Amino acid sequence: MGKRITIVLDDDLAKKLRIIQSKMIAKSSSHISFSKVINEKLKKSIK
Repeated sequence: MGKRITIVLDDDLAKKLRIIQSKMIAKSSSHISFSKVINEKLKKSIK
């Protein structure tokens, strides 16, 4: 388990991430947390 951190996201960014989350859920037919979406996107962009 990772470290719990509080961040503030811009509304437009949060909306885009929620859309990505809903697409991921539709593909997998299981629960995918918002944190998982953020972590996956950060891992892809920070190398």
